Amino acid sequence: MVRVLTADDQPRFLAVARELVGAAAGFELIGEASTGEEAVALATELRPDLVLMDVNMPGIGGVEAARRITAARLATLTVLVSAARPGDLPRAPVTCGAVVRKEALSPHALSELWSQRAPAGQL
Repeated sequence: MVRVLTADDQPRFLAVARELVGAAAGFELIGEASTGEEAVALATELRPDLVLMDVNMPGIGGVEAARRITAARLATLTVLVSAARPGDLPRAPVTCGAVVRKEALSPHALSELWSQRAPAGQL
């Protein structure tokens, strides 16, 4: 099973992500965070295989949280999700992990992201 942590400050998106992960064969939701700081703490504690994290959240935000998770050398694939198009985002998010539009997420997309992960766990 691929263990997934989701992080977003919008309860509506967390609910959608919960359903999405539940519908993806071989994936299980192990935690939810609503801030970047909480995502880093939960990633350190739970050691998920995959983190789906919103780019824009209160506090440190998704980009910095992804950097901290990467710096902690957790074997975690970090996927930044955003309502904005990747080309509309600052360049920094692309260096932290994959960037996916929220509307493009699906059980199939999760499987594709996971199957294309780099050996070190980061895209």
